[in-house]
Formats: sequence, C-alpha cells, structure tokens
Amino acid sequence: MAAALTHLGAQGEANMVDVGDKQETTRTAIAEGFVSMKPETLKTILAGNAKKGDVLGTARIAGIMAAKKTHELIPLCHPLLLTKVSVDIEPDHALPGLKVTALARVTGKTGVEMEALTAASVACLTIYDMAKAVDRAMIISGIRLVEKTGGKSGDYKANA
Repeated sequence: MAAALTHLGAQGEANMVDVGDKQETTRTAIAEGFVSMKPETLKTILAGNAKKGDVLGTARIAGIMAAKKTHELIPLCHPLLLTKVSVDIEPDHALPGLKVTALARVTGKTGVEMEALTAASVACLTIYDMAKAVDRAMIISGIRLVEKTGGKSGDYKANA
C-alpha cells in the first residue's frame, strides 16, 4: 500500500501538516547537487577570477540564507529554528564542475529535508549566476536528498 500524501486533506485540498503532537528530536538532512561546466570555467572559478567576485563564498552564503528562508519559498513548509546549516562546495575535475553538499539540522517536530534541498539548489543557482557570463551552457543536475536522520520515519540513506 502506498503511503498517503500528508499535505492533502480529505477532499484533496492543500494543508499544512499539524506537527503539534510530534516528539522533538534532533533531525539532520544532507542534500547534494552538481554544476557541470567547461574546464576553463572551473579553472576561472577556482582561481577566483570571476568578474562578479568570489563564486564559491557567495554560493555558500546564498545556500545558507536559502535554508533559513525555505518556509517562505515552499508554501507548506513549517518555519524552523535551524541549529546548523552548512554548504560545502568541492571541485570535481572529472565532471568537470562543482559538487555542492548542504547539511541542515534542527531539534524540533519536523524534518529539515526541504531546507537542505533548498540550500543545495540555491547554491547551485548562485554558481550559475556568477559564472554565466563565461559559460551559459552550465548544467545544474543531481539535486537530491542524500541522507536524513531523526524523526518518526527514521533514518534514510540514498543509494550511491
């Protein structure tokens, strides 16, 4: 039997899930995304020579800010008092491009998957924005939940 969609009411209307009776637990989510680009674009970014400035630093901050605003972007998400958000960006010369990994953590009654996914997505979008002047053919891909811990539904780890 398929799991029910928790954001739908009896008549199919959108609802914000009532988490009032849930236990507070520490919940962590990790998401990732990739930005593929020309080798020359990656070299420019890593050298810090992009015309708009520090691509990696700006993307990191953008991802963190986005996680904090997830409830403003995704209509049925609860506002959360995040205890930790980090965004790591690593070069992947085989791609070639950048791998973005975002972590979000909260002690609360609902999970942080959307915050981690939003952080990874916005960091990737920021990389694109800051480097599009030299490479409009960049591709954002592979945005997914990698891992989650805590909460009633238990732990999850994506297949590699």
